[in-house]
Amino acid sequence: MKSLLTIAIKAALVAGAEILKIYETDFNVETKDDASPLTQADKNANTAIMKYLLTTDIPIISEENRQLDYEERKDWKRCWIVDPLDGTKEFIKRNGEFTVNIALVENGAPILGVIYVPVSKELYYTSETGKESRKVIISSEDDSVEEIFAKAEAIKPSAITSEVKIVGSRSHLNKETEDFISEVKKKHKVEIVSKGSSLKFCLLAEGLAHLYPRYAPTMEWDTAAGHAICKAVGISVIDQTTGNEMIYNKPNLLNNYFVAEV
Repeated sequence: MKSLLTIAIKAALVAGAEILKIYETDFNVETKDDASPLTQADKNANTAIMKYLLTTDIPIISEENRQLDYEERKDWKRCWIVDPLDGTKEFIKRNGEFTVNIALVENGAPILGVIYVPVSKELYYTSETGKESRKVIISSEDDSVEEIFAKAEAIKPSAITSEVKIVGSRSHLNKETEDFISEVKKKHKVEIVSKGSSLKFCLLAEGLAHLYPRYAPTMEWDTAAGHAICKAVGISVIDQTTGNEMIYNKPNLLNNYFVAEV
C-alpha cells in the first residue's frame, strides 16, 4: 500500500504543476456534453496522472477518460477513481479552491485518498494503513515523497459542541440543504462555512467543520478521495438513499445525496 500511496502522491503533485502552468495563462473554456466546463488544465492533469497510475496495472475511472459500461467494470476488485481537476468552476474564477483527487477503491470502499490543492500547496492523504489522515504544506511539487512523509502531520476531526459548523458549496444552497440546516438549528447554533471542491471533506477531517450535507448531484470522482480521507479519521459519509456508507464503482457513477458527519 505504501508504494501505491507514493505513486498517487507523485501523480497528484505532477498534475498540480501542470494545472498551475495553465492557471497562469489566458486559458480557453470548453463546454462538455453535460454542460460542465473543461479547460486544458483538466486534460493535461489527466494525462500526467495516467502516466503514473497505469504503471500499477489497476484499472482507472477518471472524469476525463471514456467511461466504461458497468459490464466491463463489475468484476474489478480494485480501481483508481480520479478527478484531475475538481472544481473547474473555481479554477475559472481563479479563487484557488480546486483540487486534484485520487482515490483507490477496494470492493466498493475507498481505502486510500490523496487530495492536492495546487495554489496553496496543501496536500492531504490517508496513511498506508488507512487508519489516519495527514496534511502537509509542500514547498514545491518537486519535494520528495520521503520528505513529505517526514513533514506531514496527522489531522483529526473536532467534536460537535454548542456550535455546529456546516460546510456548503461556494454556489447557492438549495431547499433540501436549507431544510437540513433548519433541523440542525433546532438543537445547535449554526455557522455556515463555504468552500469549493473536495476541500469540503478536508475541512471535516482536520476539524474545521462538523457536517457536510450534499443534496445536489456529484459523481464518484468528486467524492472518493475526500471520503477516504474522512473515513480514515472516523467520519461517516452516509448515502441518504440507502442509509449506508457511500460505495463506488457502481453501475451508475452518479452519487446519491449524502451527508458527511463527525
